[in-house]
Amino acid sequence: MPTELDDVPELRPFLDGADHVDVKTVESTATLREFVAAAISWQPFWLKGLFAARAVFARLLRLNDPDVPAGAKLRPQDIPFTPGGKVHFFTVTEGAEDRYLVMEAADSHLTGYLAVVADPGAFRVATIVRYHRWTGPLYFNVIRPFHHLVVGRMASAGARAPHSPRPPRQEVNA
Repeated sequence: MPTELDDVPELRPFLDGADHVDVKTVESTATLREFVAAAISWQPFWLKGLFAARAVFARLLRLNDPDVPAGAKLRPQDIPFTPGGKVHFFTVTEGAEDRYLVMEAADSHLTGYLAVVADPGAFRVATIVRYHRWTGPLYFNVIRPFHHLVVGRMASAGARAPHSPRPPRQEVNA
């Protein structure tokens, strides 16, 4: 299956045999670490509500990890590139500083990979999914509309990093 990621040979093992691949592209001057830290830290109140609804659905499907815990705000230096490193509920599977990072979230029904590829002036954020049993496509097709919304907004949040500092406040003497 040809994808927008064919120019990244390190991603080929994740793409081969994937059941679903989607890619969002955003422009940004952030570093890869800044981008990932801002994207993963983005947790508006409505996202927490979606995760609460997801937990109910996940319990009905008897998934191993029905709850997805919220994590603390990440700093760029908190982002590991070493396989096995943790980024909230994701586990790093592969990465190369300033080039790409692949993180995994696995359960009994599917394994989802979130891959972030740094391009000059832009980032590609890919979701790669492999189903393990019949509940995989059922689960993913129910959450798919929300998934596109959430990943798109996460990518936008990452693109806004680094946040430019506010100019110092100037006092006006009357």
